[in-house]
Amino acid sequence: MTPELMIKACTFYTGHLVKTHFCTWRDIAIPLTNEDDILAEKMEKAMKYDNFRLQKHIFRLWHSFTEGQKKLLTDTLLRIKKMCHHYKLIAILIKWRDKARHKYKKREDELMLKHELQLLKWRSKLKLKVVAKEEFIFPEQSASEVFLAGEIPKCDISLLPESVISQIFAYLTLRDIVICGQVCHSWMLMTQGSSLWNSIDFSAVKNIITEKCIVSTLQRWRLNVLRLNFRGCVLRLKTLRSVSLCRNLQELNVSDCPTLTDESMRYISEGCPGVLYLNLSNTTITNRTMRILPRYFQNLQNLSLAYCRKFTDKGLRYLNLGNGCHKLIYLDLSGCTQISVQGFRNIANSCTGIMHLTINDMPTLTDNCVKALVEKCSRITSIVFTGAPHISDCAFKALSTCNLTKIRFEGNKRITDACFKSIDKNYPNISHIYMADCKRITDGSLKSLSPLKQLTVLNLANCIRIGDMGLRQFLDGPVSTRIRELNLSNCIQLSDVSIVKLSERCSNLNYLSLRNCEYVTDLGIEYIVNIFSLLSIDLSGTHISDEAFCKGSLILEHLDVSYCPQLTDEIVKALAIYCIHLTSLSVAGCPQITDSAMEMLSAKCHYLHILDISGCILLTDQMLEDLQRGCKQLRILKMQYCRCISKEAAKRMSSIVQEQEYNPSDPPLWFGYDYEGKPLKKQHEITPLKGDEQVTVAESTHSSEEEGV
Repeated sequence: MTPELMIKACTFYTGHLVKTHFCTWRDIAIPLTNEDDILAEKMEKAMKYDNFRLQKHIFRLWHSFTEGQKKLLTDTLLRIKKMCHHYKLIAILIKWRDKARHKYKKREDELMLKHELQLLKWRSKLKLKVVAKEEFIFPEQSASEVFLAGEIPKCDISLLPESVISQIFAYLTLRDIVICGQVCHSWMLMTQGSSLWNSIDFSAVKNIITEKCIVSTLQRWRLNVLRLNFRGCVLRLKTLRSVSLCRNLQELNVSDCPTLTDESMRYISEGCPGVLYLNLSNTTITNRTMRILPRYFQNLQNLSLAYCRKFTDKGLRYLNLGNGCHKLIYLDLSGCTQISVQGFRNIANSCTGIMHLTINDMPTLTDNCVKALVEKCSRITSIVFTGAPHISDCAFKALSTCNLTKIRFEGNKRITDACFKSIDKNYPNISHIYMADCKRITDGSLKSLSPLKQLTVLNLANCIRIGDMGLRQFLDGPVSTRIRELNLSNCIQLSDVSIVKLSERCSNLNYLSLRNCEYVTDLGIEYIVNIFSLLSIDLSGTHISDEAFCKGSLILEHLDVSYCPQLTDEIVKALAIYCIHLTSLSVAGCPQITDSAMEMLSAKCHYLHILDISGCILLTDQMLEDLQRGCKQLRILKMQYCRCISKEAAKRMSSIVQEQEYNPSDPPLWFGYDYEGKPLKKQHEITPLKGDEQVTVAESTHSSEEEGV
């Protein structure tokens, strides 16, 4: 370091030190002149800050209060709005209720007025007929009767278009068509329409038609015949050979024909190669016929071999000969107990396209038979195994490779809830399930069925372990909106709780059976009224009253309230007023029904086809006269144990209906009441008045018409 730099550094340090001490001394020695102003400024700032904090605190309290008031006001307005909406809905509902009650009462009054007028018209008409008969006056001469009954306009059916005439005559049987052809020349021409002879049913006239007539009919209409039915006909070989003349034949039913042989089948097969439907059930065909089938009936789609026990497993192997029966879709092997596991393998090898399989009354059918069949027949969509007690859950599991839509098991004690555990995954498209009389099925099965979205028919009749819990779980699923038919007969654990749930969920239900569900009462039946889609209901053996449901069942067609001894004439009166579209009615075992009730039924229910009044001990011959006048379409009449109906009246009625059952003896003990309708207490107290005389008339027809055919 040089002296110059040292002098320069000392000079700078000395100057800086003097400046620092001088400034400090100046600050201490010279007092501040504006200290008060500065203090006042600071105080002002402090006051402003304090006021700001106070205002902020007060604002927060005010803001919280206003927010609370605002929320309270909003809630109050929302509550008021809801109350207004609620009262508005109540007002609308009251108006709707009043209007509905008024409309309901108006409908009730109209129905009652219409009922009374029709009943008055009915009785007036009957009275006029009686008077006219007594005074030998024709009904046309009575002006009052013409006013009540109205003139029937004349109509010449021959003036109708040919297509309409064909549709009308299509409803007639072969006997009726022949009779119509004998009326006049124009009617004979109408019966000669070629479309009327496309389908000929000889089974309906098998007891009166001659083989010569059959041969001549087939020879005349051989080019038009498409469908032939010889069920139960005893025919000679010559007559059966005439079937081969029908080259265009597509459907042939020769079931229950004891004279059908392999030789006659050979003639038929050679002449009718276009057959699509063939029913050989309960005949004596052997392996020779089985060899013929694949050779000539190459387009065969429907084959029934039910109860044909003379062919063997070897005959089933013949189905694969030549072109084979590979187009076969439907196969019925019911009662063919001679078929073994190898036979089912032969079927699987020959008919891989089978979709519908029916095997009933087959005690030899086992799980191995089903497994052998489904190995190659994976297209099966429907199976029917009725009377196959050895089928178990294993067979059901083996069928998981098929896309089943319909299953039917009946009277099986080996099938359990396990077969339904994965049913929604294995069979998502299943629509029909029949599991009648399967004792081991419980509520767990119903729970497994609830996810199914395509199920429309469910039959669990005689499954006595089914209860309210299972049915509620079943109805909670999507299946409830799709179900159309539900059979819960003899499910004795079901009660009104299930019926309430049923009415809430099953809005599209058409058929319902609650037969012998003894815990179902009027309380539950009243909810069934909410199911407006019901067409058929079975309530036999239940504890219902007279007007439990009829008022809401205007479209009801089938009703069974048999063995409900508490019912009176009021039930029939309600039916006559509200259910005029009834086609089938059973009041068997109802001893309090009288002639007056049946008179109202005859006057209103003109579409009645089937009527069962067995055990109605108070009915007399007058009831039959009313039925003859009012129920012109009645076809089947059952009147067992009707002791007040005479044999003469029953015989006259048998010439009008197609099928009749009549028995004038006293009701048996299992009806639960004696010959006077009084409930039975002890068997030894009952002393029958009559013997067990029985008169049964079935399939009654007019003898004069039969002679004409």
